[in-house]
Amino acid sequence: MRQYMILIYDREAEYDAVTPEGWASLRDAHEAFQKTVADLGGTIRHGLPLDPTTTARSVRGNSVTDGPFVESKEALGGYYVVEARDLEHALEIARVCPAPFGGVEVRPVTDMSADPGQ
Repeated sequence: MRQYMILIYDREAEYDAVTPEGWASLRDAHEAFQKTVADLGGTIRHGLPLDPTTTARSVRGNSVTDGPFVESKEALGGYYVVEARDLEHALEIARVCPAPFGGVEVRPVTDMSADPGQ
């Protein structure tokens, strides 16, 4: 099985209006997603939410600036690293990943243990 990263991108401002019940519902949705991954034959290796971009710092050479380097409508809000049979299987898993104010990106994780000559 190969590892894939599911990057969750959302419009951060939408979270300002989420009620405590909404946060509980979102937590429940992620717990259900974790169960669904196993039901689909995948494995979650790691996953965490990220603090808002207001807490981010960007480093370019010796310069440090506040916030993300790139302006965008959606920001990286969290991620999962999953094991899946192939890209199609990873996409099947990603389709059920909660991202109520945006979407997800799926990217293969580079296998650094592989012999580059093969």
